[in-house]
Amino acid sequence: MTRHAVLKAPTEFDFEIPYFLSQPGAGKIIHDYRKNDAIYSQGDSADTVFFILNGRIKLTVLSEQGKEAVVGLLEAGQFFGECCLNGIPLQTATATAMENCTITSITKCTMLAALRDDPAMTDFFMSYLIARNSRIEEDLADQLFNSSEKRLARLLTILARFGDDGSSKPIDIDISQETLAEMVGTTRSRVSYFMNKFRRLGFISYDDRIQVHESLLDAMMSDKMEPEGA
Repeated sequence: MTRHAVLKAPTEFDFEIPYFLSQPGAGKIIHDYRKNDAIYSQGDSADTVFFILNGRIKLTVLSEQGKEAVVGLLEAGQFFGECCLNGIPLQTATATAMENCTITSITKCTMLAALRDDPAMTDFFMSYLIARNSRIEEDLADQLFNSSEKRLARLLTILARFGDDGSSKPIDIDISQETLAEMVGTTRSRVSYFMNKFRRLGFISYDDRIQVHESLLDAMMSDKMEPEGA
């Protein structure tokens, strides 16, 4: 199971796509959610595709034994709930707002019609799915081959959106060490240990928000993270 996914939306598509995704209409409603609001719950009827206009949400799953795991953090420009397009009748995860969000809900029928009738929309959506699947493959390899320290480092650099200009960036969401542990697949105590180590080495700093520095990315890319049993 992939532990996390933070994806970039495709760009430079037909000008009608932003209008379709951001304006209410037949089969489309714009919703505002406050932090910690549930957008839907695991087991709810799956008949709607959602698109994030602003804010971030998290996807969590609950096992039959009652154990919860975070399986995705999604941000503006991303879809979720698209499993309904594949005929899956019930939501497989719970979607919760991590901050104030504005989200477009699109009925299954409306989304299928848009994909059928608008080639530009089809290209946009397919590009998104390909990017998402690539990230899932990266996450799986991360879980299988990397230590929990390196998995945490990778997650922090993803959340800080490294890759745009390489500068130090704050993580602009309120995320707990418990949530980080769930996403990395380790214990909270191990995350606390690694976070203190990263701060001591100058890889991160934090007061209200975690600040991720380029040195963490350099250490991760040069494979200087210590191996350990994850």
